[in-house]
Amino acid sequence: MNRLLRAAIPLGVGLGLALCPVPVGLTTSAWLYFAVFAAAILALITEPIPLGATGIVSVVIIAVNGWGFSPKQLADPTFRPPAEAVKWALAGFSNPTIWLIFGAFVFAMGYEQTGLGRRIALLLVRTLGARTLGLGYAITLADLAVAPFTPSNTARSAGIIFPIVRNIPEIYGSHPEKSPRRIGAYLMWVAFASTCVTSSLFVTALAPNLLAVEIVKKMTGLEISWTQWFLGFLPIGGTLLLALPALAYWIYPPEIRKSTEVAPWARRELAAMGAVSPKEWLMASLALTALGLWIFGGHFIDPTLVAMAAVAVILLCEIVTWDQVLANKPALNILAWFASLFVLADGLNKVGFVTWFGTRAAMLLAGQSPLIVMILLVVIFFLVHYMFASLTAHTTAVLPVVMAAGLAVPDMPVRTFALLLSFSIGLMGVITPYATGPAPIYYGCGFLSRHDFWRLGFIFGVIFLGALLLIGVPTLSR
Repeated sequence: MNRLLRAAIPLGVGLGLALCPVPVGLTTSAWLYFAVFAAAILALITEPIPLGATGIVSVVIIAVNGWGFSPKQLADPTFRPPAEAVKWALAGFSNPTIWLIFGAFVFAMGYEQTGLGRRIALLLVRTLGARTLGLGYAITLADLAVAPFTPSNTARSAGIIFPIVRNIPEIYGSHPEKSPRRIGAYLMWVAFASTCVTSSLFVTALAPNLLAVEIVKKMTGLEISWTQWFLGFLPIGGTLLLALPALAYWIYPPEIRKSTEVAPWARRELAAMGAVSPKEWLMASLALTALGLWIFGGHFIDPTLVAMAAVAVILLCEIVTWDQVLANKPALNILAWFASLFVLADGLNKVGFVTWFGTRAAMLLAGQSPLIVMILLVVIFFLVHYMFASLTAHTTAVLPVVMAAGLAVPDMPVRTFALLLSFSIGLMGVITPYATGPAPIYYGCGFLSRHDFWRLGFIFGVIFLGALLLIGVPTLSR
């Protein structure tokens, strides 16, 4: 696809929507906002210009025209649109998740610069490297081991798992620019998809899970304990975790399947590296300290502040220099496009589009059986996440709307309905390169092409949603 066509698709869709009559219940500015948002999402897929440029251009178009404000804001006589438009456009850069992602990139650089990442990667390869599938399961188990104690999948996957996994492909001669499908692309996808499953397996593995529990309690009176959540999702999550590395191996096969020579080679490489250096010890200490604070320190220090403090130490000790940070184009690019997209997605809720969409969808389901309504509302809740760059924002904005629509249906199995919606939150992070915190890290690493990421996101989104419904509905209805 040439660049002209890649630009024509999002522009054509955006202009087409803008010229359509404004749907009943929406303001003109809200509809035009959605037209720009839809064009931006398509531009992220077709990529006629760099991702960061797409995000910034979209935000500027909306800010200049003043489409990012709700009618309530505009009705306030003290409201000052010009000043607020600038604040709105730049709000994404103050979001903690954005900087947690950036910190994860610096962490990965620290692992690479000190050699610690290579050492850990060689240890994994020495133990499980005879088969690529074995490495896939090792990565999944590593995320599973940390998930119950880390309520941020960005901290867990982007900050802990990614820096280690990033060092494995090069051992096999697989690089982002050369032979990414040799093994690197497979390992990166397994790491990303696994954290989406573990995020739903434990209520404490993802902050929006805890938010969902509170929303369900307020709206229905149901209390979901840690054990009830785990046992409820275990048939779904256990099945997915057991199958995921093998599914990815079949759907997105690596070129290297096995190598009898690689384990002995890894032993020789470890011997050649010699003893652990002081900077490796320092980097390992920082990683373990950050992990401990991410797991146990949530009540007195924010995960993002933990990451930024670690970055400060990394810079002060010159594990990574500031010039090296500035030269890291993927990190700076993700900082720009994800911050912009976060603002765009959050604005859909502020202008009233998300509430309007949820209400209209619920009206269309009136008169159907409770089971059909429940399944369709769960599907809608899952797919609406294409409009969001934050699981927390999605949970806050959409869960109450969908819950209210379902609760209005006579004989709705409330407990099953509430659990299915809550369990879907972590799983839906797999669908796009912006759906959850770790997604931009794996999207920006270079091993997964734009086409492959969107294609795999759709395929595994269907698999995850299918497992949630096919396994979850009968097991939770007992």
